[in-house]
Amino acid sequence: MNLHHLLKQRAEKDRPVGVALIGAGKFATMFLTQARLTTGMHIVGIAELEVVRGQAACLLAGWPAEQIAAQNLDDAAKSRTTFITEDVDALIAHPAVEVVIDATGNPHAGVAHCLKAIANGKHIVMVNVEADALAGPLLARKAKQTGVVYSLAWGDQPALICEHVDWARACGFTVTCAGKGTRYLPQYHGLTPDTVWDTLKIYLEVDEDSDINPKMFNSFLDGTKSGIEMTAVCNATGLVPQSGGLSFPPASRFELADTFKPQEKGGILSRTGTTEVASSLFRDGTDVPAHLVMGTFVVIEGETDYARECFKQYHMLPDKSHHYAALYRPTHMIGMELGISVASAACRNEPTGAPTCFNSDVVSTAKRDLKAGEILDGEGGFMVWGKQMPAADSMAAGGLPLGLASGIRLKNDIAKGSRLSWDDVEIDKNDTTVKFRREMEAAFSLPNS
Repeated sequence: MNLHHLLKQRAEKDRPVGVALIGAGKFATMFLTQARLTTGMHIVGIAELEVVRGQAACLLAGWPAEQIAAQNLDDAAKSRTTFITEDVDALIAHPAVEVVIDATGNPHAGVAHCLKAIANGKHIVMVNVEADALAGPLLARKAKQTGVVYSLAWGDQPALICEHVDWARACGFTVTCAGKGTRYLPQYHGLTPDTVWDTLKIYLEVDEDSDINPKMFNSFLDGTKSGIEMTAVCNATGLVPQSGGLSFPPASRFELADTFKPQEKGGILSRTGTTEVASSLFRDGTDVPAHLVMGTFVVIEGETDYARECFKQYHMLPDKSHHYAALYRPTHMIGMELGISVASAACRNEPTGAPTCFNSDVVSTAKRDLKAGEILDGEGGFMVWGKQMPAADSMAAGGLPLGLASGIRLKNDIAKGSRLSWDDVEIDKNDTTVKFRREMEAAFSLPNS
C-alpha cells in the first residue's frame, strides 16, 4: 500500500485531491470526520438539499466552524476550506473537483450525479450502492469509455468483499463463496419503519430519539440491503447469485468454510462461485457465538493435496475435510475508510471494485398483500423488500428492480411474498432513470436461464 505516500506527494506540491461530497447523512458524516485529517485531500464542497444539514454534519464530525466558512466554490478552492451548497451541478463541474462522491442513497439521484460527473471528466465513488445495483454496469462502462474511474466505496462491505475475491484469485485460489455477516431472521422480511425499532434497539443500542433514519436502517434488516450489496459484489467480481437468492444461514466466523461450500460437499450452497450472507442469529433468535455480524469473508478451495495439508498445518480456518478454507475481516468502518477509494481513484486511476458484468439483480418482493392503486414506497419501507436474483432470471421474469419501486402506482393486486414485475406498475417510460436502466439491460443482454 502506498496511498498515503501518494497523498503526501500531492500535499507537498500543494495539489491536494479535490473532492465533491453529495449528501450529508451517516456515511458521509463518518467520512468527514477523517477527511479533514487526511493529508493531501481537500473537500472542496458538500452538496446537500438543506445547507444547515451539511453544516451540522461537519460540526458533528469535529470540523471547526472556520473550515466551512467559504463564501463560494472559488473561495473554497483558494483557501482550502469547504463550501456547502444546494447547487450540485455547480459543485460537480467546478475545476477544483477531481473526485465526486455520491452518498445520497437515492438510485435516481445516483444515476444522474454519476452521469454528470462522467460528462465533466470527474472520477465517481459510488457510496450509493442502490444506484450501483440498479444500473452500475452501464455507469462503469460509460466512465471507462470517458477515461474516468467509477468505484465502489471502500469501507462499505461490497468493496471489501471484492478485495477478498481479488486477493484469492491473485493467489491462484478458486473462490467458492464470498459475502458478509448480518443480523437476520426470516420474519425480518416483513419489518417496517414502525416495527423496526425493537430490533434496532438491540442491534445498534439506539432508540426513537436518535438521529437514525428508520427507513434506511430497516433496509439493512429486512433483507434488502444484503440483496443490493451482494448484487454489487456479483457484478464487480463475476460471481453468480444462488438460484434461490440469499438464504442467510447462521454461521460463526470459524464455521465459514464448513457452511459456505457446495451442498454435495456438506455445505449449503446451490453452486460454487457465488455469494451468501451469514446470520448472527440462530433461527430461534439466540446469538451465534463468535458471529460475523459486521464482517466480510471469502471461502476458497484447495485444489491439491499439498494445499489442503497447508490449510490444516497453518490453521487457515479450514472445513472439516480441509478441502476449503476461509479468510474473514471482523468489521468494517463504513465512511471512515472511504478515503481509500478517493485516493485510489485520484492517485492510481484505479477503482476499489467496479461492476464489469450484469450477473445479479435485486427484484421487488411484496412484504404484505398489496392492492392495485397503492403507491410503492421503496427500499426499507412498508410495502416491498429487495430479493437478490440471477440477472438472467430477473430479465426472463420481467422483475421490477427494487431501485425503481418508489413513488409509482400499482396496476395489479400482489400477494404477500410475490415478486413484482414491470407489468404490475405504472412506469413512466420517459423517466431518465427508467430509460437508463432499460439501456443497461439491452447493453448487457442475457439469455434466459
